[in-house]
Amino acid sequence: MARAVKLRSRPGSADGSRALIGITPQQAGWRYIRFAVRQVAAGDVWRGSTSADELCIVLLEGRSDVSWDGGRAELGPRKDVFSAYPHALYLPQGTRFALQALERTVVADCRAPARATHPARVIRPEHCGFEIRGGGNATRQIVDIVPPAFPADRLMICEVFTPSGNWSSYPPHKHDKDLPPGEVDLEEIYYYRFADAHAYGIQRLYGPGDRHDRAVTVRHGDVVLVRDGYHPFVAAHGYDAYYLNVLAGTRRSMAASDDPRYAGFRARWPAPDPRVPLVKPPAQ
Repeated sequence: MARAVKLRSRPGSADGSRALIGITPQQAGWRYIRFAVRQVAAGDVWRGSTSADELCIVLLEGRSDVSWDGGRAELGPRKDVFSAYPHALYLPQGTRFALQALERTVVADCRAPARATHPARVIRPEHCGFEIRGGGNATRQIVDIVPPAFPADRLMICEVFTPSGNWSSYPPHKHDKDLPPGEVDLEEIYYYRFADAHAYGIQRLYGPGDRHDRAVTVRHGDVVLVRDGYHPFVAAHGYDAYYLNVLAGTRRSMAASDDPRYAGFRARWPAPDPRVPLVKPPAQ
C-alpha cells in the first residue's frame, strides 16, 4: 500500500515569529521523524531543547546567531534556497539552544529520537555534498547535509533541486522494507519550495503493481510524508523546484529498491541537463 499525507504551511503574517508547519510522529503515524518549519522575526529569539532527540537546524532563509551548551555559531546569510548552499547545525540529545534572528530567518527543525550521543557540529556550505544525478529530463542536483556517513544516529538530510519540467526521485523507488543491503525501512519528509507563487509540481504515490495509485499537486510550503511505496516527482514547465528530504529509520542507510519496470533507466541515462547545477557549489 502506498501511504502518504500532504500538509500545507499555515497562512499568517509575513514578518512575525511562528511555526509555518509542524509534524509530530503521532500526527504522521510513524515512529521517528518530528519536523517543523519556523519563521523567526528579526531580533527575536527561538529557544528550545533537543530533549531525547537529535536535531538538525537547516537554514532556509536569513541569518542567525545560534548558541548551545558549550558552543556558538552564525548561520547564513542565505537569501533563499535557490541562491546559495545551506548552512546547518547538528545538535545531540539533551542540548539546550537559542537561535537569535539577525534578520528575518526561516529554518527547518528536523528531529528524530537518538539512541547515542554524537558531538554538536556546524555544517557550512563547503561541507555539503554535490551530485548531479540522472540524465536528460530526469537530471537533478543533490546537496547532502547529513548523509549516511555523517556522525549522527538516525537523521539523514539532503536538498534536491529539480529544473523546470524535469523528473526527480526517478526511477521510482521505495524504502519501506528492512531488506538490507538493497533496501531499508525509512520514513521520509518532502518539504517543497518554489520561487514563483504560481509554481507547482506533481508527486506520484503508488505501491507495487500500481496499487493505491494517486498523484498530489505540491506548491510552495507543502510537505508530503512518505510512509511507504514509490514516490517520483516532476516539476511543472517553467518552474524550478526545491525539496528538503528528511529521512530516519532503524538503519543508517538510504538503500532503496527501484520499481523494476523502470530500473533499467539507471544503466542508460542520456547526457545530464546542462541547466544543472541550479545552485553552484561553494569553492572547497
